[in-house]
Amino acid sequence: MLKVFNCDLHIHTCLSPCAELDMHPQTLVQKALDQKLDMIAISDHNASANVPYVIAAAAGKNIQIIPAMEITTSEEVHLLALFESLSDLLKLQTVIDQHLFGENDETRFGVQAIVNELGEVEGLNNQLLIGATDLSIDSIMGTIHQLKGLAIPAHIDRESFSVLSQLGFIDDHSRFDALEISKLTGIEQGRIQYHNLGRYPFLTSSDAHFIKDIGTSTTKIIMEKPTFAELKMAISKQNGRQILE
Repeated sequence: MLKVFNCDLHIHTCLSPCAELDMHPQTLVQKALDQKLDMIAISDHNASANVPYVIAAAAGKNIQIIPAMEITTSEEVHLLALFESLSDLLKLQTVIDQHLFGENDETRFGVQAIVNELGEVEGLNNQLLIGATDLSIDSIMGTIHQLKGLAIPAHIDRESFSVLSQLGFIDDHSRFDALEISKLTGIEQGRIQYHNLGRYPFLTSSDAHFIKDIGTSTTKIIMEKPTFAELKMAISKQNGRQILE
């Protein structure tokens, strides 16, 4: 039976340098449950080390965790990559690590903490996660699709780090699976503002970097159950699955 699920597909943890340290797996999952979210995607900047701990924190609870990442391309476009399995995300991480350079400066960018499901610090990531990779958007999208993931440009309505702010357009032949509209605009206004992008599904998410922001903007999706496979069908409008706008 199909039903409507409440999804927030862009949430950071304390591993992202711009996120608060309270965004560790245990607290994050509890807040998502409090917000009655059915499915969330954990998408740290160029990193994935906290994803398995969020999955562990959610074990046995009524919420689905989608392994994800927010990658910064060489054009300084933020691109969301969503996967069915943690192993696919880790394959992408191997590629990103080979193309991300520089070390983090905690005094300028913040701490990048790896925290387990019990709230214990496992270590710190010293990579410059806030930086850009030297991989083009097309190259990264190709890798995501090879791994059977979804490639979704983040917050296309923002004046920085969006595909429109950086490139000025979205090519008619691009292979994006969907487009994310920030909560500042929302899907309804986004459809008016970007009427020329009507062939793409639109999502909206919280892009939460702080606990208080989790679930403040969500996408309602008709699916049989909150899984990656069902999400893929909804984006493609298959078998009655669809995104509600």
